[in-house]
Amino acid sequence: MAYKQTPVLLLVCIATTCSARDRADLLNTCMDAKHHKTRPGPEDKLHDQCRPWKENACCSVNTSQEIHKDNSRLYNFNWDHCGKMTPACKRHFIQDTCLYECSPNLGPWIQQVMGQEGALGLSFFTAIAANIPSTQVDQSWRKERFLGVPLCREDCQEWWEACRTSFTCKMDWHKGWDWTSGINKCPASAACLTFQQYFPTPASLCEGLWSHSYKVSNYSRGSRRCIQMWFDPAQGNPNEEVAAFYASLVSAGAAPQSVVPLVPSLAPVLSFWLLG
Repeated sequence: MAYKQTPVLLLVCIATTCSARDRADLLNTCMDAKHHKTRPGPEDKLHDQCRPWKENACCSVNTSQEIHKDNSRLYNFNWDHCGKMTPACKRHFIQDTCLYECSPNLGPWIQQVMGQEGALGLSFFTAIAANIPSTQVDQSWRKERFLGVPLCREDCQEWWEACRTSFTCKMDWHKGWDWTSGINKCPASAACLTFQQYFPTPASLCEGLWSHSYKVSNYSRGSRRCIQMWFDPAQGNPNEEVAAFYASLVSAGAAPQSVVPLVPSLAPVLSFWLLG
């Protein structure tokens, strides 16, 4: 009997109070990851493209400087694994990394990860619900990631436009690299092709590149319903209001965007489990 109660309790837990984080801890928060600060705060000297977050950042000055280096020590990741990436394309990857490292506004989408198995626990069930494959990649270097962040439509379109003529050899950059030299190299069987060949649409790039960290939104910049990778800090940080909106859904008893379809989508799985 206890066995058959397990999925029911799990469903109740997910639909009510279980989450990677406490509901009160969804705003102005930093991920528990390799280079993130414990708490966000001012960083007046953030470097170049990370400067939009200088008023309140989860990254340090040193991290922001490393993000901009071709041979960064942050993750030993080589953008030029298939020849020189165009400067316009690289700017988008730098901005993506600045958002990841510096933003304190990703709380509603932060999920726990569990080492070699990748996204487990709530993230695993979120993945089922959103038709997102759970990641099978060594993530022992971080305890949390974000999943399904609603990226503004223009941010994704411009990223794809800037990169489609650069070259890569993989569709999911979270896993499958040859790390024997200490930096990422293409697997022996992987061919270097243009981004457009690996990512025929903007959504395939933005959603597939980092194992569904992003979900391309139908909303545009300024809508207050999608996260902006690019913004003018002189106008304030628009992502604060976006995070507050999605956090309010959680506080009101609704799930974040990536978890909304979770309960009905789990019904067949749970029914099979119970009957099995």
